[in-house]
Amino acid sequence: MSMIEAFALQKYFGAVHAVDGLELRVEAGEIYGLVGPDGAGKTTTMRLLCGAVEPTSGTIRIAGFPVPGKVEQARSFIGYLPQRFSLYEELSVMENLRFFAEVRGLTGKDWRPRSIEILKFVGLEEYADRRAGQLSGGMKQKLGLAAALVHRPKVLLLDEPTTGVDPVTRQSFWQLIIRLLTAEGIAVLVSTPYMDEAGRCSKVGFMQAGALVVEGPPGQLRAMLADRILEVVGHPLPLMRQTFRADPDVEDAQMFGDRLHLRVSPGALEAVEGRIRRLQAGSGFTVERIRPVAAGLEDVFISLLEKQP
Repeated sequence: MSMIEAFALQKYFGAVHAVDGLELRVEAGEIYGLVGPDGAGKTTTMRLLCGAVEPTSGTIRIAGFPVPGKVEQARSFIGYLPQRFSLYEELSVMENLRFFAEVRGLTGKDWRPRSIEILKFVGLEEYADRRAGQLSGGMKQKLGLAAALVHRPKVLLLDEPTTGVDPVTRQSFWQLIIRLLTAEGIAVLVSTPYMDEAGRCSKVGFMQAGALVVEGPPGQLRAMLADRILEVVGHPLPLMRQTFRADPDVEDAQMFGDRLHLRVSPGALEAVEGRIRRLQAGSGFTVERIRPVAAGLEDVFISLLEKQP
């Protein structure tokens, strides 16, 4: 069942087209990753879907309910974790959950067992009496997720939920999301700046200038650049990058840590590799390894950005 639907969705702020003709569908049991550069419209999309702002035009349905037409019914299905989740730092973890549960309409006999259940799920049960202001960044993130889940939503909207936390906490957070799909079969829409997180999603949509440029399963998107990426390890990388970009069959050269990814023209992989190997003598750089590799989502999205006007 389609739990999130958007058709021809537009939101204008004066002359700024924050969302411009967006088409989106997320099914129950699916994680949809929304990626794109800053200003692409990801956060505005999230706010439109949860009814925080009204669209200029277009159609939104959450669990079949139109937004903003039946926004209160739609919100009963939504758990929303914004970029800046506001905790009440003077309240305990359990008191925060009670507040969010009662705002969502849970009665006294319902909120406590559900809060205990969800704190156990996110790994905060032993911190139920700790003040929220004394939690670490990762714990606050988990409390935010718990607050979004306390009313058993069928739709989860996560706006860059792991920005600014350490890799171990990011890994733990994603394990919780994947467990949610198995345990409760919810539909998840998550925006993320991290391509390793996008790779965990059932489907990924690349957003630019308020619209989806391309969407599909991660493997399908990576296949767009099949047999077109050369990985080069050596030093110094800046000189290598400058030199290789001069090759007519090298469309782009990007640094990824201690290596370069060269995106080459279709069918030119072997020719470019051969020219690089012959270039080394007297070139001022040393190539330690060169090999064809599968494209990453970073490679795909950089190529898509270059095609945009």
